[in-house]
Amino acid sequence: MEYIYIGDLVNTHGLKGEVRILSDFEYKELVFKHAFKLYLGRKKEELIINTYRPHKTYDMVTFDGITDINDVLGYKGERVYVKRSDLVIDGYLNQDLIGLNVYGTNRLIGPVKQIVKSKAHDILLIDGGTKNYMVPYIDEFIKKVDIENKRIDVNEIEGLFDAN
Repeated sequence: MEYIYIGDLVNTHGLKGEVRILSDFEYKELVFKHAFKLYLGRKKEELIINTYRPHKTYDMVTFDGITDINDVLGYKGERVYVKRSDLVIDGYLNQDLIGLNVYGTNRLIGPVKQIVKSKAHDILLIDGGTKNYMVPYIDEFIKKVDIENKRIDVNEIEGLFDAN
């Protein structure tokens, strides 16, 4: 069973058990809704969402059966996960790109090491062996993503990758 990290439970809010979750998960609208299951901490404790509302940069959530701040204080600072099998999406998650091999014009650049979030767009961090490369994850740079064959083809724009 695969768990997907979606954010952090950063604090409580009020006295009735509401919590603040800080998340930049790309499919929030599928996760933060009534009766959806979240899994907290290393033990992946299952909690079911009772209510949800956005507030500033936070996702405010209450859980079924929890109506007191003292019942959620122990979750403060915990990582929040969802089960992959609970998500119904067309396509793939950014997390699926990690480990895929990136190819330029007729050459392997290296595998995707990490997805870096920025205000403008996500950036693929590629392990080029002796050097890491950063490629914006936007249409101008990404030609094709092939999850089945573990491959990403990019437009090799001059200066993007140094000649080794």
